[in-house]
Amino acid sequence: MTRAVLSIGSNLGDRLAHLQSVVDGIGDAVRAVSAVYETDPWGGVEQDPFLNAVVIAEDPAFEAYDWLRRAHEIEQAAGRVRDLRWGPRTLDVDLVACYGAQGPITVDDRELTLPHPRAHLRAFVLVPWLDVDPAAELGRPVRELLAELDGGAAGVRPTALALET
Repeated sequence: MTRAVLSIGSNLGDRLAHLQSVVDGIGDAVRAVSAVYETDPWGGVEQDPFLNAVVIAEDPAFEAYDWLRRAHEIEQAAGRVRDLRWGPRTLDVDLVACYGAQGPITVDDRELTLPHPRAHLRAFVLVPWLDVDPAAELGRPVRELLAELDGGAAGVRPTALALET
C-alpha cells in the first residue's frame, strides 16, 4: 500500500472544476483534501493566479509509478498541455511524496523523482499540506520548511472555495 501526497493546481478555465476532477478521479482512495488556496504564479512566467490544494490518497494496489500515471491521466482528461515550463495550465497534478509500509519512498530516475525536488521551496504546496496533515514531514517537518521560505506563506491566500470528497 502507498500513501500519496498530491499537490494540485489550476489557473486556466474553470479552476475549481479542474481541481475537483482530481478528487473525483482518485475516488475512494482519497483520505483528505485541503482547503483551496489562491496563489501567485511561481516560475517567472506572467499569468493569472492559481487555485491550489493538496490531496492525500491511499491505495493498497498502487505503487509510486501508479500514482504518477494516474496524475498524468487526470491532467490529460483536463486538457493539460505541456508547452511552456511553469506556464499557465488547466491542471497540474504533482506527486509530492509517497509513503509505504517502511516509510518514505525515494525514487530518482528519468520518469519520477520522490520526494518532489522543489516541493520544499513552494509555499503553495506546504501550506495546503499542513492544512490536512499538521505533522507532515518532507525530510524535516513541513512546518519548519515553510518557516524557512523567504516570504513564508505570503502569496498563499485562503479562499471560501472547497472541494467535495
